[in-house]
Amino acid sequence: MSGDPLRALAAAAMAAGLAVACGGTAGTGAADAGAGGTAPPTRSVAEAPSTRSPTPTPNPTPSTSPDPRFDGEVRLADGRRVGMSYAVGRGLVERHRDADTGAWSAPRLVYATATDRCHSLTLKAFGNTVAVIADWGVYCYDGEPPTESIAAVGTADLGRWDTELTEDFDGWTKVVARGDGDARSLLFTRNSTETLTRLDWTATEGFAQVKEIPR
Repeated sequence: MSGDPLRALAAAAMAAGLAVACGGTAGTGAADAGAGGTAPPTRSVAEAPSTRSPTPTPNPTPSTSPDPRFDGEVRLADGRRVGMSYAVGRGLVERHRDADTGAWSAPRLVYATATDRCHSLTLKAFGNTVAVIADWGVYCYDGEPPTESIAAVGTADLGRWDTELTEDFDGWTKVVARGDGDARSLLFTRNSTETLTRLDWTATEGFAQVKEIPR
């Protein structure tokens, strides 16, 4: 076979091949997937990029430290608070709280001793001056008499304390402001059936000598 019949046969074969390549009876899209064909891959929800802004994390609520615990505490005229504690193996420790900020100062050692503490601790405010009576002694907490008795006075910013140690003494029982209540002159006393023991303090001179006045 030659000539025109051959060219006609070749043209018919080419047309049939093009029909199959262009889709023909094979189908497309979802129909192919249902018939066992391979569907185009889809992205899962987890893989899809988020278009939402992340939720901001709220700022943590600031925590307020509880007030420290003391063996004695007093409030001054300017609103400050002063607290003292018997620290085991250390002695008498003081802290004070600022009236404006409410912040407590760092612990300050007013009197150092490793002797056992006694039962009572007295703090008294005279304006912005603080007077303190504290005692130590072996078994003193259980009722034995003290062997170390301290009278202490703090003034101004409480950065400095005057202290007076009296040994083998039953301890001061009272402190008052002398005269018209002037905080610049304080008097520590102890009464007994035989004597009046007294200790004067002034803002200018500090502590004087202990005096025993017979009754």
